[in-house]
Amino acid sequence: MTDIIVLGAGYAGLATATNLAGRTRKTPGVRITLINASSRFTERLRLHSTAAGHATADFDIAGLAATAGLTFLPGWVTAVDADARTVRVDDERTLHFDTLVWALGSTADTSDVPGAAEHAYTLDSLADAQSLAARLSDLRTGTVLVCGTGLTGVETAAEIAESHPHLTVHLRGRDEPGATLTPKARSCLRAALTRLRVRVETGADIVEVLPDDADVIVWTAGTRVSPLAAAAGLAVDERGRIVTDPVLRSTSHPHVYAVGDAAAVRQRYGVLHGTCQGGMPTGVHAALSIARELDGREPRPFRFGYYHTPISLGRRDAIVQFTHPDDSPRRGYLTGRAAVRYKETVSASPWPTFARMVRHPGSASWWPRGGRFTR
Repeated sequence: MTDIIVLGAGYAGLATATNLAGRTRKTPGVRITLINASSRFTERLRLHSTAAGHATADFDIAGLAATAGLTFLPGWVTAVDADARTVRVDDERTLHFDTLVWALGSTADTSDVPGAAEHAYTLDSLADAQSLAARLSDLRTGTVLVCGTGLTGVETAAEIAESHPHLTVHLRGRDEPGATLTPKARSCLRAALTRLRVRVETGADIVEVLPDDADVIVWTAGTRVSPLAAAAGLAVDERGRIVTDPVLRSTSHPHVYAVGDAAAVRQRYGVLHGTCQGGMPTGVHAALSIARELDGREPRPFRFGYYHTPISLGRRDAIVQFTHPDDSPRRGYLTGRAAVRYKETVSASPWPTFARMVRHPGSASWWPRGGRFTR
């Protein structure tokens, strides 16, 4: 029996598990175990919308796993020994693996700024978003401070401002919102925030978060990965991400694959940044690579190019910046309702895709949610 364990059931982890299940369903002696802290799949792309009070779909990982022929194990991964090839779950169970796929993702980094962990909400999970939504619904007046002017911060500020017009929303961070967009697209983004009465404050780092900074504080300034990878003995970069070779295997432990936010995947233009756009293709490629190894063939290098940067600005507005493969902006972009329709199409729930990959794993060669990759 060949035991393959996938740690994490986010976008990248489920892409790996379902695609690999489809590729190995006729291969005897292969057992795939999927481990995740929750039995529910979280659409992190929509958590800012959940936080503003909009409904969230319910996706059951256990049901999908049963359909795919996977063994699903709910629980927290507490330790990994890359040399001994073991995974410890809930400090109670120890599982052995022949091949491991690391897809534990990332969380909001509240560790470096005093007060951020104590006084700010994050959008790491459905429970986090629902807790924020409950707090916002209780406010009849007041201020909301969104810390971080990256894309998550922009989307969160816009969503809250649109859904709660009686609240004053501030967006604070070092860089101008939409700093990676073309000047014209960035101007449209700023105009949308102005229309929503979001007060933008830029030009300085956030060095401390105090409870009286606002009635509600939301932290979206940066992410971090679990320290488990370094503790497991895997080679990691300065951010704790697993350093991978061209086929997405750990450079120190080739029987470990790393995908999604937890992996430092280098392409000719640099290291992939953590988004669903790149995360799901890494998962599919890891599945393909493992299937090739099981067949006695060498895996192929992973090659990926970005295609666009979609940004929601509430439910009725959006901006889509088209990009070169290295994520630098092209001249073309969409705004308004055309951008909303486009973003809703490319950011649609991946759940049907996961189910489809079990039946047709070879169909995933281009991702409508953004990335283009070649196998």
